[in-house]
Amino acid sequence: MPEQPKTAPDELGSIQKLISAGELPAALKNLNDLPESVRGGADALYMSAVCHRHMGQLEDAEKLLRQLLVVAPNFSRAHQEQGHLLKGQGRDREALAAYARATRINPALHASWRSQLEILKRSTGVGLDQRQRQIENQLRYLQSLPGHLLAAMDMLHEGKLVKAENVCRHFLQRDPTNVEGMRLLADIGQRLGVLEDAEFLLESAAEFEPGNSQVRIDYVQILQKRQRFQRAHDEAAQLLEKAPQNPQYQSLYAIQCMQIGDYDAALAMFDNVLEILPDDPTTHVSRGHALKTSGDTPAAIASYRAAVVSQPLHCEAFYSLANLKTYRFEQQELRSMRALVDNPDLRSTDQVYLNFALGKAHEDAADYEAAFRYYSRGNELNKSQYQYQASDTRKEFDDQKLACTAELFAAHLGAGCQAPDPIFIVGLPRAGSTLLEQILSSHSQVDGTLELPNILSLAGRLRRRGRASGNRPYPENLADLSGAELCEFGEQFIEDTRIHRQGAPLFIDKMPNNFRHIGLIKLILPNAKVIDARRAPMACCFSGYKQLFADGQLFTYSLSDIGNYYKDYVDLMRHWDAVLPGYVLRVQHEDVVRDLEGQVRRMLDFCGLEFEASCLNYHETERNVRTPSSEQVRQPIFDTALEQWRNFEPWLDPLKETLGPEFLPQH
Repeated sequence: MPEQPKTAPDELGSIQKLISAGELPAALKNLNDLPESVRGGADALYMSAVCHRHMGQLEDAEKLLRQLLVVAPNFSRAHQEQGHLLKGQGRDREALAAYARATRINPALHASWRSQLEILKRSTGVGLDQRQRQIENQLRYLQSLPGHLLAAMDMLHEGKLVKAENVCRHFLQRDPTNVEGMRLLADIGQRLGVLEDAEFLLESAAEFEPGNSQVRIDYVQILQKRQRFQRAHDEAAQLLEKAPQNPQYQSLYAIQCMQIGDYDAALAMFDNVLEILPDDPTTHVSRGHALKTSGDTPAAIASYRAAVVSQPLHCEAFYSLANLKTYRFEQQELRSMRALVDNPDLRSTDQVYLNFALGKAHEDAADYEAAFRYYSRGNELNKSQYQYQASDTRKEFDDQKLACTAELFAAHLGAGCQAPDPIFIVGLPRAGSTLLEQILSSHSQVDGTLELPNILSLAGRLRRRGRASGNRPYPENLADLSGAELCEFGEQFIEDTRIHRQGAPLFIDKMPNNFRHIGLIKLILPNAKVIDARRAPMACCFSGYKQLFADGQLFTYSLSDIGNYYKDYVDLMRHWDAVLPGYVLRVQHEDVVRDLEGQVRRMLDFCGLEFEASCLNYHETERNVRTPSSEQVRQPIFDTALEQWRNFEPWLDPLKETLGPEFLPQH
C-alpha cells in the first residue's frame, strides 16, 4: 500500500516536535520547505519566529512576528513570543505591553503572566503593587487548575472550541462535580450557542458551591443571555444583598434592572458605582446604553464622553457614540481617535470598535474612501477571530429545503399549538425589521418585545438530539416529532416569552435569523404570522457590512460572505413560499419608505388587525428600542438611506461579483 502524503497539520506537528527537541536548524529547514500557502500561515510563521529567536537571529524573528501579527492580530502566542524577544533585549516596558496583550487574548498563558511578574518585581511605579497582586492571583488560579482543564482553557481562548469541549467533557466524566470544569464547559457552550446546557451547568455549579461568587456571577450572565431577565435580576439582587457596597455586584444588578425595563433603578445604581469608581469607563458606557435605550440621547452622549475622558483607550465609548447614528464627532474627538489607530496597547476588541467608529465619522464627513478603509479594517480584524465558511451556511439552508417539504407539513396538518399570538419578523439584519416592529407595536393590540432567542434555542436542542446515536440530524428529525411534542414546543414558546409581553393579544419576535427555521415555526405554531423584511441587495449587504453587530452575524465581516448569504437567504425564502404558500408576507423596505400607509394597511390586514392611525405615527410611540436603529425609528420616515451604498460603489466590486446580475440594480 503506497504511503499517504502528509497533510499540513502533520508536517507542522512534526516540526513542532523538532523545536521541542531543540533541533532548530532542522525545524527551520522543514519550515522553509513547506508550500508557500502553508509557510505564510500563522502557525508556520510563529514556529519560524521561535526558531530564529532561539538561534539568536533576532532581526529575522522580529520581522516574522510583524508579518504574523498582520496575518493574525489575535494570535496570543505571537504576542507572547514578541514579549520574549523584547524581554531578551532588555526592552522591559515594551515586553510588558506585549505580554499584557497576550494575556488579554488568552488568560491561560502561564508564561506571559510569569514574565510580567518578573519584570514588575524589578520595576517601580504607581500602581505596580496592585498589578503584581492581580498577576499573582491569576498565576495561583492557573496553578490550581488540573492539567486537562488548563489545556481546555487554552484551547478555548485559541478558538479551538470543539477540541476544548471534548477535553472538558472527558475531564468532567471523571470528576463530575468539579465547579471550575463546569464553569469552563458552560463558557464553551455559551460560545457555541448551547445556552440551555450552559445554564444547567452553572445552576448545578451554584448548588455545589453556593458561596462561590464567580459561579453566581456567571449564572446571572447566562440567564441574561437566555433573556430570562426576571430570574437574572432576582439572582443579582441576592448577590447584592450579601455585599451592598460591592461595585461589581452593583453593576451586575444595574444591568439586570435595564433588562427588565427599570431604567430609573439601573441609573441610580450606576451612579452608586461611579461614586466608588468615578473613572470606570465600562460603567459610564453601560450608563450611556441605559440612557440611549430609554430615549435620553443627550444624557447618553454625555455618559459616553465621560468614558472617553476616564480612559481614552476604551474605544467602545467612541463606537457607542457612532452607533447613535445621529451623532456627529467633533474635530478634537476625530484627532484623538486617529491618534489611537496604531497604538500597540489597544486590545483587539478596541481596535475593532475604533475602526468602525472612524468609518462612521468619515462617512458623515463625506470622505468615503477613508470611511471604507476603516470599515474594511474593522471587518478584517473581526473576521480573523472566527472561522466562518459560506459553504457551511449554504449546506445548512440546503438541509432545510430537503427536510421541510410540502409533504412534511401536510403530514402534520392540525398539529402544534394553535395560539395566534406571535408575529415573527425575519430577514437579514439592517433590512428594516426594527421599523416594521415599531410600526406594528404602535398598534393597541400588539406588543413589541426583543430579538427573542427561543426559536434558535429550540433548533439547537433538536440539533443536539439529532447528534445522538441512532437519531436523524436536524432538520431531518422534524419528521420524527409527534403531534404532542409539536404542541408542547409551541406552548412552551408562548409561556417562555410571556415575560416580555405587556398584555396585548399579539406580540412580535423580531429575531432576524429565525428565517432559517420557518419550517419549525410552522410546525409548532401554525397560526403564527411571519413577515419577511426585505431590502434591496446592495443597500442591505453594505449596510450590514458597515454595522458592527454585538453577536451572531459572522457573515457580515466580508463583502463576498455577505453577498453569498443574501443570495442563500433569498433562495431559502423562495423555498418557504413554495412549500408554505401564504404563510409569509414579504414587505420590501423601499415600498414602506415610498408608500407608508399602503404597506401599513397591508401588514395589518395580514395580521388580522384593524387599521389604527398610530401605526403611521410610529415615531411618536414611546418604547425602549435596543437595536442599532433605535435613534432612526424615533424619527419620521425618510428615504435618504436608500441609496447610501452608492457613495462606496468604487470599492464594492467584490460584493457585485458575488451577487451577480440577478441581484444588481438595473440602470
